[in-house]
Amino acid sequence: MLHHVELYVSNLAVSRAFWSELLGRIGYVESAAWDDGFTLQNGKDAYLTFVQVADKYASLGYHRCAVGLNHLAFTVESRAAVDALREHCLAKGTTMLYDDKYPFANGGTDYYALYIEDPDRIKVEFVAA
Repeated sequence: MLHHVELYVSNLAVSRAFWSELLGRIGYVESAAWDDGFTLQNGKDAYLTFVQVADKYASLGYHRCAVGLNHLAFTVESRAAVDALREHCLAKGTTMLYDDKYPFANGGTDYYALYIEDPDRIKVEFVAA
């Protein structure tokens, strides 16, 4: 069972606004906060923690195709919930991935998903249950 994921971010305020609003739409709430970070949890076992990267590491940057995290995927209750998240992201100007193949970018018609990027270009996926 996954316990938690901790992500270091380039701008804590921007990431807090992005992630809190987006994940709030699927039931996550802020369960902890401190000067350099915050945690979002949906009342279940696993949670996400976001931490401001230290200045000495900030210049290293991030790319999902390099060694490390490729993406985070979340299950949502329905195809309608995926569609609602897509509309929210489009309205916010969120970077969409594979949007020309939405909602079946993974191939077939059984895997209904939205793919976006967060402010640090981490890929985020929302899959209909």
